Parts: sequence; C-alpha cells; structure tokens
Amino acid sequence: MLSKVLSLYKKCGQTPLKCINEFKNNDSGLSNLPMTYAGRLDPLAEGVLLVLIGDECHKKEEYLKLPKEYELTILFGFSTDTYDLMGKVVGPDHENWHGNFASKIQEILPKFTGKIKQKYPPYSSRTVGGKPLFVWAREGRLDEIEIPTHEVEVKSIDIIKEGEITSEQLLEKIKNDISKVGGDFRQEDIINIWEKMLGNFPKENFPTRTLRISCGSGFYARVLAYEIGQAMGIQSLALDIVRTKVGEYTIRK
Repeated sequence: MLSKVLSLYKKCGQTPLKCINEFKNNDSGLSNLPMTYAGRLDPLAEGVLLVLIGDECHKKEEYLKLPKEYELTILFGFSTDTYDLMGKVVGPDHENWHGNFASKIQEILPKFTGKIKQKYPPYSSRTVGGKPLFVWAREGRLDEIEIPTHEVEVKSIDIIKEGEITSEQLLEKIKNDISKVGGDFRQEDIINIWEKMLGNFPKENFPTRTLRISCGSGFYARVLAYEIGQAMGIQSLALDIVRTKVGEYTIRK
C-alpha cells in the first residue's frame, strides 16, 4: 500500500476534510486509500495541513506532536466570543485602541513565551462534561463549567508587520471570509452584528500587528490574539491565521 505524507494548503473557509476531498478528486489513484490529517485548523485559518496516506495514518500521534509556526495578525479594538472574525462582537473598545502599541506589545510579549498555560477557546471541540465547549457556548451555559487549561510551549514571538485597517476594509474582509465557510456558524447573524457595529465607526482606522510564532503542539493562535489584548488592556481578536510550517513541512499553495 502507498504510504506517504503530503503538505496541502488549506484555504480560508475550508474544513480539513473538504481540503482532503478536493485533493482526492484531483487524483483518482488516491480515492480508495485511507487518508487522514494531523492537526486541524479553524475555518478561517489557512496554511499547512499535513495529510497522512496509507500506513502513515497509524503514526498520527507522532505527527500531531511536531512543532508549528504561524503568522498571526491581530486586530485591536474588538473582541468576539470565538476570538476571531467568526464570532459575535462582545467587546467593542472605542476608547482604548489608540496609543503606543509598539511599546505596549514589546513589554508584554515575553509573558507569552516559554511553557505557558493556555485556556481552550469557548468555541472549540474540547469536551467538558461529555459535551464540546462550543455546545456549552451556544447554549449560553459556559458559566456553569470551568474551561480547562493546558500547557503549551511558545519558543518565540516576533513582530513582523505593523499596520492598520479601515472600517470599510474590515467589513469587506469579514463578509468575504465568512462567505467562504460552509455549515452553520451563525454567519448571517454575525455579519449583521458587524455591520451595525462598524456603522458606528465609518471613518475609523484600527491598528493591526502581525506576529511570527514558533510553538509546540496544542497551541491556539486565536487564544493568543485575545490574551495579548487582555494583557494590554484592550479588546483584540485574530484577524488572520496562517500556519506556515509543521515540523519540516512548509507551505505549498
């Protein structure tokens, strides 16, 4: 049996399974082979997706432990219940997004390197009491449970880009990204909320920072985006997440 590992590029809006199925459809010789992926990505995240074929499927746990690299762009001024653009806005911060971000971020980034405790995001598949966290969240019952934490290792975080995005550009991006996501992710409600929220800031520019992160397995980039803002005393979320490397496997679009 054919046994190999492939590095596919998961696009924004794709599920890992859809990415694999599209790949299979383009290569009929793989249609009957067992195939799985090692390390999922959020719906809006993109980048390296390791696909295991044949006997390599039995080594999935080994591949899950490989180190990762991400490029994470953080938007300051808003937070959501998912910590990215797919969520309902829960904290517009119309007073604190201006300021000396360069010095603030440089001051707090060392707190997020090394071995750190990271909470699972409320909208994730982590199970608590027999139910995924996203079910607790959708039922509005997160206050009834304690969201678990886990230890992750962050080897380095570097700021690679400073930027900003206008209110108009942000709304266009939200609509474009969310339109790519299939399934029930509250898409219509989320877009309506963003439209109303951004309507209050028609000519505002919101600061962004792009980080390059080297980390171990189990790391959530959108949790880091949220927690950096919390440490700075400002609302924040993940605007873009790109996984650029898994072990020695790099991006191949």
